[in-house]
Amino acid sequence: MTHGLVIGKFYPPHAGHLALVHAAQARCDRVTVQVLASSAESLPGEVRAAWLREELPTAHVVHGIDDHPVDYADPGAWDAHVAVIASLLDAPVDLVVTSDSYGGELARRLGARWHRVDPGRQGLPVSGTAVRADPARYWWALPAAVRAWFVRRVVVTGAESTGTTTLAQDLTAHYGLPTVAEFGREWTTARPGGLDAPWHTAEFDLVAREQARREDDAARRTPRPLLVCDTDVTATTLWHERYVGHASPTVVALAQERVPDLYLLTGDEIPFVQDGWRDGEHVRHAMQARFREELTRREAADGVPWVELRGSRTERLAAAVALVDDLLRRPRDLADPLPEANGDRATLAT
Repeated sequence: MTHGLVIGKFYPPHAGHLALVHAAQARCDRVTVQVLASSAESLPGEVRAAWLREELPTAHVVHGIDDHPVDYADPGAWDAHVAVIASLLDAPVDLVVTSDSYGGELARRLGARWHRVDPGRQGLPVSGTAVRADPARYWWALPAAVRAWFVRRVVVTGAESTGTTTLAQDLTAHYGLPTVAEFGREWTTARPGGLDAPWHTAEFDLVAREQARREDDAARRTPRPLLVCDTDVTATTLWHERYVGHASPTVVALAQERVPDLYLLTGDEIPFVQDGWRDGEHVRHAMQARFREELTRREAADGVPWVELRGSRTERLAAAVALVDDLLRRPRDLADPLPEANGDRATLAT
């Protein structure tokens, strides 16, 4: 049985990495993929390994820490790196697959053959460095799970009849995004007993989980690093308070796990519209005040900024677009990896 090896930082994984593994799988009976992370990097190696397992279910993906200096001309550095690589192997290696020229020396040290794929990255012009600098430009090269991580999430929220769905739909159309519709409203119209039946915590657990699932699913499908959500789990915590009379530990716990990049609170200055499913205008301002209180708490606790948008539909959209455009100019940040010396310097085709 032939055993292939592909190593890398996978910081983050992209189409070029996947092509290396596929080339190894085409030539070997089994393939090991090693994610060699360093302590300087801000994305844990186990997260990268999980993404690769999702994309490469037939590969054996492992991860480890390699903090040794990277100098391809230093025999001592080679000894240190190969020791880490060997410690992660469960069997001798027959074939090493790389794009960069270091693969020749690595194969020699492991007693294996070397197969080089796409030298200079002419076939797949992408690298981890390029993705970290501009994920939007290399969106085409990222697996769905990686795209979901890079996505900037904007949540439109607010009390009843404040225009949240209208603004969320306007933003979604403006940026050409997949819709993340409010599940709580759907459940309200479908639940047994309608509005007259008592509400139970289990219903809010259902609403919270389904809302989170819809958001995460859309994050994997969005054509650019942005998602606009019509409400979120934090809003569900407030509606649980309203209908059950106290906070739900399970819904609150789920809300705390989920940290968006920006909250847009729609103002309660517009006329109230009763559509037959809403509490009524008498509770709207009190609920709006509760939303302001909770968003202020989340900003202090998690650093999530929030802005209350008031005015006409057009004015709200213009203000929201300015805020979201500013967010898009700042991609999700990743710390620089350890510097490398005497390696290949590929120039990506444009």
